[in-house]
Amino acid sequence: MTLKPLGDRVVLKFTQAEETSKGGIILAASAQEKPQIAEVIAVGPGGIVDGKEVEMQLKVGDKVILNKYAGTEVKLGSEEYTVAKQSDILAIVE
Repeated sequence: MTLKPLGDRVVLKFTQAEETSKGGIILAASAQEKPQIAEVIAVGPGGIVDGKEVEMQLKVGDKVILNKYAGTEVKLGSEEYTVAKQSDILAIVE
């Protein structure tokens, strides 16, 4: 099963959160902060969204920084993804 985003949406997979603090303390999964850097897995076609022309600026494989509370989390099998609007992406990490 694959995810194919519609309109101006992108599918993201987050990198793993740090498991230890800078001081060397091992953090429980519930204490770890949600990472903000993700990899683009799929990109929607863009086009007319809410009456405005949207050109997709992202491509598969881009590393991006996402707005902290943006997107919808989706679990397919054992993998977890986030589906977000392109406008929720703050920057591309190069």
